[in-house]
Amino acid sequence: MTSKYSWLQPGFLFLSAHRSIHASGVVQVITTPAAGGEHHGSPFQGAVTQAFQHAKMAGNKHPIIVGAIPFDVTQPSYLYVPQRYEFFDREMMPSSIKYLDTGNTILSTRSIPDESSFKVAIHQAIANFQYSEIKKAVLSRIFEIQLADPVSSEHILANLMAQNPMAYHFRIPMPDGSELVGASPELLLRKVGVRIVSNPLAGSAKRLLDSTQDHATGEALLHSAKDAYEHQIVVDEMREALAPYCLRLHAPTTPSLMSTATMWHLSTPIEGDLTHPEISVLQLACQLHPTPAVCGYPRGLSRKLIHLIEPFDRGFFTGMVGWCDSEGDGEWVVTIRCGTIRQSTVCLFAGAGIVEASSPEAEWLETQAKLDTMLNAFGLNLKTCPS
Repeated sequence: MTSKYSWLQPGFLFLSAHRSIHASGVVQVITTPAAGGEHHGSPFQGAVTQAFQHAKMAGNKHPIIVGAIPFDVTQPSYLYVPQRYEFFDREMMPSSIKYLDTGNTILSTRSIPDESSFKVAIHQAIANFQYSEIKKAVLSRIFEIQLADPVSSEHILANLMAQNPMAYHFRIPMPDGSELVGASPELLLRKVGVRIVSNPLAGSAKRLLDSTQDHATGEALLHSAKDAYEHQIVVDEMREALAPYCLRLHAPTTPSLMSTATMWHLSTPIEGDLTHPEISVLQLACQLHPTPAVCGYPRGLSRKLIHLIEPFDRGFFTGMVGWCDSEGDGEWVVTIRCGTIRQSTVCLFAGAGIVEASSPEAEWLETQAKLDTMLNAFGLNLKTCPS
């Protein structure tokens, strides 16, 4: 890497228009599951409080916690107090980041589940809706890639930034030796003092190369009854979850369009003021997670359905990644548009929200489109990938 990419040096990296951070070294690791983490007296929040106290006793006046929480909050978290960290303004980075050729050869790829099995799972979910209270379930898949040579996470991150400059970029060294890398478009929660902001996304469509067709696709998404229904489920649930903590809470009555390099999304920003500013961003994030945008509605029933239907453990995919300081401020994003890199093995993830009006073919194509964000960063194309 050249010197202008020095901010991509190894360690935890989180890039946001609000506040970016690079951290290195590990003082203390928190693996306590985040189940019940919305409660101040929970084992999870106790572990967080203890980690901050130990860091301050060791002479760190302003400790932070960084890392990731998995989709299944009964599984171990991976959070830690870093030895060193630095906040910086993303605007200070190079204004023009060039795409870096990874120069690698694909040996094999596979989808888990495959196309036929994924579509069967969608039929199963829709059938379940008719005999239960479930209104939405998010089903996902893994796309495994075996490369001839090890791949550089720094190269992939630089490529993600070149293609998606406004995303929330992250890179986290994981305990199993892999690195979790991604470019999430979705803000779970940001807290600064009493002010909180969230930006749920639900309802998606693939961007098109032709500008006229692309505009028409965005407009069609904006006026889609199916997608509006799916999106409103998410917004209503998140507002209901945040309302008890807020003096004021506001969200537009209709969604707007958000675009990335590969996708259109329905977006509704939610912002408010807390009744008690001492509540931690991690407590509130745990109250929201997993949202209907990545799990479904109702949460408990849709999560059980996912465990029954999905043939793999999501791990940290559709979890949350970010940071929190000892004052309770911080920022957490939904762990989507991401993958894990371990030497020459890459695992990419994509999901789609299923409601009763969903089409299995359309939902499969949506996951294909969502994979493009990470595939493009590797210089790959689904149409040319060997299977």
